Amino acid sequence: MAHVVVIGGGIAGLTAAYRLRQRDPGCRITLIEQAPEPGGKLRAGSLAGVRVEAGAEAFLVRDPAVADLAAELGLAVVHPARVPAALALGGRLLPIPAGTLVGVPADTSALGDVATATPEPATTGPLLAAGQDVSVGELVRARYGSEVVDRLVDPMLGGVYAGRADGLSLATTLPTLAAAARTHDTLAGAVRAALGTSAGPATGLAAGAGAAPSPKPIFGTIEGGMSALVSALVDAAGADLRLGLPVRGLHRTASGWRLVIGATRSPETLEADAVILAVPARPAARLLHEVSPEAAAEVGVLDYASVALVALALPGVVMPELSGFLVPAPEGFATKAVTFIDQKWPHLAAPDLALVRASVGRYGDERVLQRPDGDLVSLVRTELAVLLGRDLPVPVDATVRRWGGALPQYAPGHLDRVRRAREALAGLPLALAGAAYDGVGIPACVRSAGRAAEQILH
Repeated sequence: MAHVVVIGGGIAGLTAAYRLRQRDPGCRITLIEQAPEPGGKLRAGSLAGVRVEAGAEAFLVRDPAVADLAAELGLAVVHPARVPAALALGGRLLPIPAGTLVGVPADTSALGDVATATPEPATTGPLLAAGQDVSVGELVRARYGSEVVDRLVDPMLGGVYAGRADGLSLATTLPTLAAAARTHDTLAGAVRAALGTSAGPATGLAAGAGAAPSPKPIFGTIEGGMSALVSALVDAAGADLRLGLPVRGLHRTASGWRLVIGATRSPETLEADAVILAVPARPAARLLHEVSPEAAAEVGVLDYASVALVALALPGVVMPELSGFLVPAPEGFATKAVTFIDQKWPHLAAPDLALVRASVGRYGDERVLQRPDGDLVSLVRTELAVLLGRDLPVPVDATVRRWGGALPQYAPGHLDRVRRAREALAGLPLALAGAAYDGVGIPACVRSAGRAAEQILH
């Protein structure tokens, strides 16, 4: 009986364990998670007696990975209400223009008051060479000008990654657009081609408003909350869960692996035939250092942004008819994304209360996260009042959930670094899975986990 150890109990680790169980029912699977409970960034919370998400709230349904997984597990998918989202610009809430790919427009004439684009320069040949990767901001600034980046693309990407367009890899964050840019000579044409394939990455911890309504649902969540997906995966995987235990060492043996787990004063060793590493980049690099210094060096360069999610239950307030709004960094607010929970997800409504979730914290400017919880609640309430142009009452309930080092910042060349790391590990019974490698968002993690399980089985 083969023994596979999965390190990391987030959505990638849980899915990998489940896929192993599906393909090899007799496999012995141990899942080790440092936190006291599985699920990673899929966590349930409570606000004024209503179950709300304390982590990632939704996933992209145009990528069927999560919807297919949910169907396998007997779970239903719920879609948000068809209400628009907005951008907070110059004291107004302006509708997010339709026909964009995470803010990159296919038709700049449809931007309205949001931004003014410069005419696209003439180009001979494709925008990008084969295999070339640039930042999203570099490409869009060159084709449409800085205002489109700063007022539209940057806040949209910031809502997903808490990062800036000028630092995020096009090939990793918008792979369909990168592929189209290698065959098209205009950005408008590349966006049109990419929109025929994908709507972009799924919302994550930093996400707030989401996209403008479209004929088909773009996002979804699990009926009963994302934690229902976690519970279903735990049950279906049938793994031996070892929770609250750090993995301190990973060593190659003649027959497989030896893991050192637990407290330094009373460490425990565990033997395994194969390992799936589904943890963030820095702990992965630490564990890989002895196994392959080359892979560790490639993996360890990935940086992360930290965010805080502040939820408020406000009595007697009627919010604008929006799912929420995004706040561009130049507007000068710490709040970068706001979701009107009960309007976006009507099944979470509470009588006479407006339920609001705000995301705070941008990559490279996270000093605001050093404030105590009470100060963060007051800050969000004050900024929300300014952004809405009205006084807001004291919340009857408020929660703060901090996610330190939660959102990967994929610099240009990320996919090449991951390829080199995997090549350095080729031939070993070890696979890498999760957002550190294959993209942010729940569908990307589910797909990454499936590939890792297949690699181990082969």
